Amino acid sequence: MTLSYVPDDSLAHRLDPRSKLLVQAGFAAAAYAYTTPRGLGALTLFAVAWLALSGGGPRDLWAYRFALPVLALAPLVAGATLGAPWFRVERAATTGLASYRVLLILVVAAGYVRSTPVRESRAAIQRSVPGKPGQFLGVGVALVFRFLPLLKRDLLTAREAIRARGGDALPVRDRMRLVAVAGINRAFGRADRLGTALNARCFAWNPTLPRLALGPADYPALAVGAGLLAAAVVPLV
Repeated sequence: MTLSYVPDDSLAHRLDPRSKLLVQAGFAAAAYAYTTPRGLGALTLFAVAWLALSGGGPRDLWAYRFALPVLALAPLVAGATLGAPWFRVERAATTGLASYRVLLILVVAAGYVRSTPVRESRAAIQRSVPGKPGQFLGVGVALVFRFLPLLKRDLLTAREAIRARGGDALPVRDRMRLVAVAGINRAFGRADRLGTALNARCFAWNPTLPRLALGPADYPALAVGAGLLAAAVVPLV
């Protein structure tokens, strides 16, 4: 499953993107401030509830499957040593908590992406950050959300093409090289076509964006986001 916007009538779909961005920022700050078993346990409940309020579930996390092995192996690599005692449990535990923290942030991000159209994300950023910097960030976010799924699909297509031509018999290093080269070539090709398309359509830095308005459900979300940010600041005071 590709992580992208899915039309729905969930609570998160009805929220203003600015309130959802505040919740994300507050959650990430709280996750870095409370990287303890108890803190991450509480944040786990929040992350699962947030994804459910977005109409999502475990299947939506399949898009992160390439990151999961890295998060799982990080504690083993951190705990390994070149000499006695050969493995330090405390290092592995610390890195394991950090990896789990990243996973929770990805869960919350999955809920945001699933419930927020790309144009609304761009509008939220451009109206929150004034001037050219906001317009630049808005355009960048919009392009990333639109083209990451395409680039991922290109890599999968290249892998399937190599497999169809008997590439499974090649060493893993050679297969990785072929897929990477094919993916980079397609990425550059898409970039060239994107530039031509933007010029042909008289690309504007300040297009007509969708109207954003806070509704009754946004105020509790804003309070939650502000509360998470405040909770993240408490340990620093």
